[in-house]
Amino acid sequence: MSARPATRATGDRQRDADRTKADILEVAQREFARYGYAGARVDEIAALTRTTKRMIYYYFGGKEQLYIAALEKAYSEVRTVERTIDVEHLAPVEAIRTLAEVTFDHHDAHRDFIKLVSIENIHQAEHIRKSEVLANLGTPVLDLITRILDAGQAGGQFVTEADAVDVHMMISAFCFFRIANQHTFGALFGRDLTTPEHRDRHRQMIGEMVVAYLTGAGGDRP
Repeated sequence: MSARPATRATGDRQRDADRTKADILEVAQREFARYGYAGARVDEIAALTRTTKRMIYYYFGGKEQLYIAALEKAYSEVRTVERTIDVEHLAPVEAIRTLAEVTFDHHDAHRDFIKLVSIENIHQAEHIRKSEVLANLGTPVLDLITRILDAGQAGGQFVTEADAVDVHMMISAFCFFRIANQHTFGALFGRDLTTPEHRDRHRQMIGEMVVAYLTGAGGDRP
């Protein structure tokens, strides 16, 4: 008779632990994006989550492990969004345009992700290389793009012999640049790339750029 209450209590503790870890990760992601790996403080993250440094170390092991977990969370969110694209029911042109637009939307809405990636590039991907989760996290999007490219080639819509990594880079580069370089670009050219007046045009641009590349709409080079 006592097993059921004990089981319920265990489940409640697990849910509380999961919520606490999620809260810590959310704040950690924001703090690492704002101050970098070196500048972020575990004491401050603990204070903002109303927990303790000791508790954070209990859940994650240390500052580096917490940072890696924040990276894993950020990248996993991108991959989750990409998996929502129903390739099976979209024509190849529409599928690749949708992927470009979805990537644009996610980068626009999750600017801390851009900052984290920039910070990790400063560290030459030192921490990403230590993560088993991140080691395999790029495969799903490349598989998705490959399926779209194969369908487009088979159906005759795509005439360019495109590489999935190149297409992924093309999409990511445009979406990343307008967030990561908004301040320097604005200072040099007097235009804030992230304002609403430019957003819809840029969103359309990335979709059309990728489609034009794959369909050969740019024409042959002399």
